[in-house]
Amino acid sequence: MILFKFLRLIRVHQWIKNVFVFIPLLFSLHLFNKDYFITTLFAFLVFCLASSAIYVINDLVDIESDRAHPVKKNRPLPSGAISQTAAIITASLLLVLVFWLMMYFNIEFILLVVAFVMLNMLYSFLFKNVVLLDVFSIAAGFSMRVLAGAFVIQVPISSWLLLTTMFISLFLGVMKRRSELVLVNENQKLNSDAVEQSGTQSRKVLTQYSLNFADQMATVAATGVIVCYALYTVAPRTISIFQTERLIYTTPFVVFGIFRFMYLEYISGKGENSTRTLATDIPMIVNLLLYGFATITIIYKLF
Repeated sequence: MILFKFLRLIRVHQWIKNVFVFIPLLFSLHLFNKDYFITTLFAFLVFCLASSAIYVINDLVDIESDRAHPVKKNRPLPSGAISQTAAIITASLLLVLVFWLMMYFNIEFILLVVAFVMLNMLYSFLFKNVVLLDVFSIAAGFSMRVLAGAFVIQVPISSWLLLTTMFISLFLGVMKRRSELVLVNENQKLNSDAVEQSGTQSRKVLTQYSLNFADQMATVAATGVIVCYALYTVAPRTISIFQTERLIYTTPFVVFGIFRFMYLEYISGKGENSTRTLATDIPMIVNLLLYGFATITIIYKLF
C-alpha cells in the first residue's frame, strides 16, 4: 500500500522523540491549561513534520550505503519502493508546510525551528561523519526541542533540566553507536568481506570509535543524567516553584530507566533503535508510566 510506504519513508514512529517539546509544559504547572496544551501540541506537530523532512533528506544522502546494509536496504528508498523524485517532492512539501505553520508562532520558536532544520541538514551532509560531533549534534537536537517547548509557551526552563535532556540524548546517541560497533565487529568475525556490507559503510565515523571508548562515554553520560536530574529536583528554584521537596522521589525511576537501557544494550543488544526499545520493552514502558504518574501527582498535588 503506497500510503504505508510513505509513512515508513517519513518515519512516523520516530515522532515519539518530539515529546521532548512537552517537557517545559509539564514542569511549568500549565499541563492542564487548554491554551498552553494546544499551543504545545501544534509545536509538537511542527517538529514532527520537520524531523520527517530531515529523515527523508538523510535517506536520500545515504541511499547507496543503505542498499548495502542488511537492515536498512529494506527502507522505502534503497529498496526502490519509493523513487528518489517522489522522496525529494515529499521532503520539499514537508519543509514548506513546516515554514508555513511556524509563522503562527513567536519569533523565538521560529528561530529554534530554523536552527533545528539547519543543524540536522549539517548532520546529514557533514557532522555524522565527524567523531564526537555526530553524537553532540543529536544531543543538540533534543535540547532544541526542549527550548522550543519553553519558548512557544513563553515559560522559563531550568538549566538543570536542560542539562538532563542533553545528557539523556548523549547517552542514547552513544549507545546507538555502540550497538553499531558491535554489529560491525560481529560481521568482521564472521567474514572480513562483510564489514563493508555492514554498518561501516553507512556509518564511516564508526572507524573512529572503539567499544571501550563508547563504554566510557556511555558511563559519563549516564552519570550526567542522574546527577543533573537529582540536582534539579532539590534545587531551591524547583522547590520554590512546586512548593514541595518530594520531586526527589522520582529520581529512582530515572536511575532505573538508565540502568534498564544499559541492560538491554549490554546484555540483549537492543540499544541501536532507542525508539523501538522504549516502545516495546515492558519494564521500560511501566517505568515511564510510573514516572509520569508520580511526577504529575507530585507537581500538581493531585492527591
